[in-house]
Amino acid sequence: MRRRMLSVVVPLVAPLPFALTAGCANFTGLHDDGRARNVKAPYALWADRSPSPRVREADPGDQRAVPGVERVRSGDMKDVDPAAVVRADHVADGERPPAANAVRSPAYHDLTDDGRPDLISAVDLDGRTSELRVYSVRNEVVTRVLALRAVLAGVELAAGHLSVREPTKDPRYVSVTDYVWDGGRMGLWDLTLDDYRTPQNPRPTTAPSPSAPPSPASGTSPPAPGDRL
Repeated sequence: MRRRMLSVVVPLVAPLPFALTAGCANFTGLHDDGRARNVKAPYALWADRSPSPRVREADPGDQRAVPGVERVRSGDMKDVDPAAVVRADHVADGERPPAANAVRSPAYHDLTDDGRPDLISAVDLDGRTSELRVYSVRNEVVTRVLALRAVLAGVELAAGHLSVREPTKDPRYVSVTDYVWDGGRMGLWDLTLDDYRTPQNPRPTTAPSPSAPPSPASGTSPPAPGDRL
């Protein structure tokens, strides 16, 4: 009986040294890579200093009636002279009326979600910077609902969103700022990065991952590529 047991055990034990030797050549388990790099929390410079709150005039979504423009009984911005609105608004800001060749052709789109088109205007201040403004009729009064100064690499409309594209330090990409009507005002909805577009490459097939924090939760879906202004 003992001999029979040995004859069974010995063949099982004998290959073990070879199996262990072969396994060591391809060992993929835990091993020591040396001392891990120390991880340190960010060190804030001038932590006791913070900027003052943004003044009301600097809020792009601040609403203001445009003085010097007659009331619009129809409530339709298309019934108002767009050039007169732009001139009156810039004069109210203490600026000189823009030259006719500096004002881009007016565009109309319902951004305030009231079923009526709003006026979207852009004035080129120099060879690089422009003033983008949106006007709506609120209670028969022509009202500016958005005003921002930007380097306009592109302006797009989609699903009620106004997307402003501006160059970044990397010539391959632009920053995209989306503004949307939240029921009472035009507010910042999202910040993303996108490929730089040219007439030869108007619709890139790939886009980098957004670098900005996720947009606030809302019932509005992200804007899809739309009409360009």
